[in-house]
Amino acid sequence: MENKSLLYPCASAARRVISLDGMWRFEFDPESNGMDAGWGVGLPKPISMPVPASFCDFFTDKESREYCGDFWYETDFFVPGEWSGKDVAIRFGSVTHRARVFVNGVEVVNHEGGFLPFDANVTEIVRYNQYNKLTVLANNELNEYMLPAGQTNTLSNGKKVAAPYFDFYNYAGIHRPVKLLALPKERVLDFEVTHRLVDGGAEVDYTITTNGSHDVTVEVLDGTTKVAEASGKTGTLKITNAKLWNVHAAYLYNFVIRITDGHAVIDEYFDKIGIRTFEVKDGHFLLNGKPVYLRGFGKHEDSDIRGRGLDLATVKRDYELMKWIGANCFRTSHYPYAEELYQMADEEGFLIIDEVPAVGFMQSTMNFLAANQGNGKKVGYFEKETTPKLLENHKAALTDMITRDKNHASVIAWSILNEPQCTSEGTEAYFKPLFDLAHELDPQKRPRTYAIVMMSLPNNSKGQQFADFISLNRYYGWYVMGGMCIVDAETAFRKEMDGWAQVLNGRPMIFTEYGADTMPSEHKLPSVMWSQEYQNEYLDMNHNVFDSYDFVQGELVWNFADFQTTEGIMRANGNKKGIFTRQRQPKDAAFHFRARWTSLPVDYKGNTERSSPCQKHLTTSRFTATPMGR
Repeated sequence: MENKSLLYPCASAARRVISLDGMWRFEFDPESNGMDAGWGVGLPKPISMPVPASFCDFFTDKESREYCGDFWYETDFFVPGEWSGKDVAIRFGSVTHRARVFVNGVEVVNHEGGFLPFDANVTEIVRYNQYNKLTVLANNELNEYMLPAGQTNTLSNGKKVAAPYFDFYNYAGIHRPVKLLALPKERVLDFEVTHRLVDGGAEVDYTITTNGSHDVTVEVLDGTTKVAEASGKTGTLKITNAKLWNVHAAYLYNFVIRITDGHAVIDEYFDKIGIRTFEVKDGHFLLNGKPVYLRGFGKHEDSDIRGRGLDLATVKRDYELMKWIGANCFRTSHYPYAEELYQMADEEGFLIIDEVPAVGFMQSTMNFLAANQGNGKKVGYFEKETTPKLLENHKAALTDMITRDKNHASVIAWSILNEPQCTSEGTEAYFKPLFDLAHELDPQKRPRTYAIVMMSLPNNSKGQQFADFISLNRYYGWYVMGGMCIVDAETAFRKEMDGWAQVLNGRPMIFTEYGADTMPSEHKLPSVMWSQEYQNEYLDMNHNVFDSYDFVQGELVWNFADFQTTEGIMRANGNKKGIFTRQRQPKDAAFHFRARWTSLPVDYKGNTERSSPCQKHLTTSRFTATPMGR
């Protein structure tokens, strides 16, 4: 689209928004004949398909559920005559993994990347006061230069099958809302804000990007009361006695941007901003200048039936469970989530580590297991022929993620990759431009990190030098030295932690993954792996280690809820490391975490009196769970 914008759609005096969500028409195209056959102007034998949703779990036959290749969506939409004179656009929240979009048979946009928005200007193509046809040719095949990475194989029967290098299911479809927009010709394309806390209040520096030259005004409203205003595309808003955004105590101001011509409003855009600062300093995370200890989850956009499709009912349930358990943070593993989740985090006061979909950057026969046991069969992912194209796609996804999410108060850090192979010679040349780009793009200069796989140790990881804080994915006691060997697992864990202490150079560390697969039906005395009792014992061991090191400033357990994966001998109908079931009901570990997290002070380890070496003994005694963890 000309003057592309990733601003979330809003209706105002100058803008109109119509949802195109609902039941669309759908058809598989396994031979990729649809283009030549003219499917862009009409599907021959479609079935009904809800949007937004993954298509996979609606089907009862395996061939449809596991389908890999081209597939089509189609719907009709009406354009009001009074929109004539405005720019008409169609915006997709996401289509996984790539999409070609047609309106009335004319291709209007081609987009690669399944987890971020894109739009198309269709002003000259739509028919006003008539119905128009919208068609999407999508594809879910995997390759080694895309995010996330994998490959596509062909079976003996000629059917394609996805072979992901990542440990979650390759859900596909139109996963997020589709909007029809009417926009003024001259309009706001983007804005950014940065915050400073000063005596008596706060100062908000802003920059507005438009596609024209008319005057711009900005207002900040506390409810309906104007508390600051300024003119110009750049400026500073001074807010007296500012109400700061904080953990579980979020406060949002209404932010109004107008383009004016005298007294006439050309464009008007609304958003909400939370005033807060966040930084890494002296080994701590500081929110509004005060230490905060991160506690929460790695998550997935994953639920029954709709797969990865946005489901606001599930989103609401997830936030209520996170509030109940005492969490304050989550990582958008392993891709940017739907914008509505960030809006709710802004409203509820949750912290987000925002992750680009750079996962699967380690090829091995059993990727995640080999990675955690340190015996990956193939390394050197950043020295392939595909690396230049991968880096180009990586930069594009990182740019769109930061552009989309930079103004959210909830977003406190950028995660540039998850579990990449980062011990070979090509690591530094691949990492540096990405970390530099994130710093360049973000007006708030949030800290940058990446989730470090288990075979990447303090003495061989070539990527950790670029991170503003260290994020470890560790499974001592599960993939490594599980069961009776958990005693040795703790010893090995502490040895590695002592090694990290030598290279942190004042940076904090968090755990972005730790966990044990657990069947909610399994109880065993004495414990065995996969039982709920073992999950709690595993967590006790990990928390004892965390509590022993002052530089550990956060714990994000893997995973919030059980989630779907590719079938295989390592998985019993998906990954079962959830603290909650896939249906969002608690396992025993949920009560275990609630006891721990609701008792830890907000600034745990932010005060030297609280973070002495004996803290681990206090914690062990304090949080020992009963067999039911209640």
